[in-house]
Amino acid sequence: MSDVQQHESRVGNRILTPTLAKQCWLFMIGAALFALGAAPGFQSAFGSNGANAANLSYFIGAWFFTAGALIQLVLSGPMMVKVSYEPGQMFRSEWLAASTQFFGTLLFNVSTTSALMAHTVKGEQHLVWNPDAGGSVAFLLSGGFVLLALWRAGHPFWSPRLPDFWSGHVNLWGCIAFGVAAAGAFVDNTGGTLDAALANWGTFIGGLCFLVSSAISLPGWRWNRK
Repeated sequence: MSDVQQHESRVGNRILTPTLAKQCWLFMIGAALFALGAAPGFQSAFGSNGANAANLSYFIGAWFFTAGALIQLVLSGPMMVKVSYEPGQMFRSEWLAASTQFFGTLLFNVSTTSALMAHTVKGEQHLVWNPDAGGSVAFLLSGGFVLLALWRAGHPFWSPRLPDFWSGHVNLWGCIAFGVAAAGAFVDNTGGTLDAALANWGTFIGGLCFLVSSAISLPGWRWNRK
């Protein structure tokens, strides 16, 4: 193998190797794009194209979320763990957290893609809002599994000295904010939105929470050094 081929192979391996740092950066970029799309003044800055600009920001951000969630799922380890009681094995909380979050990001992909193309009330209800609500529920479940994983790892419920404590709880706040946003974005039979301001603020706050949560977990920070 030539030096050029060896270099290309090393570069390819670095790109394709799943790492916590890549997971964090992908989530941070995705979260930033969701927060940007819902940021106060963002849509008005684009005039009549404001909604399309926000939807495009969500669409791109959702793919970064999905890429980060896929890495998280790969890094989460095996699905099951052996236990000393019947039936002898159980689902691992880390895997449940990663798998439900990955499923939620896929639903957000459907929702954000459809938002760019849906032009009917039925389309907005079934292809935009329904998967958005489903993705928010999946994120809520994932956030709960994250805290369960911390508890199973032996961390007390209140452990503010641990970065994982803050990352997990800020992540859960983001999941709740996204759930509130989904409720506000409910589309009625006239095509109206239940509460557009609630939907925007929930998305904005949720995006910031996910950004902060991932930043806390980013390797290299002083508090994450073993």
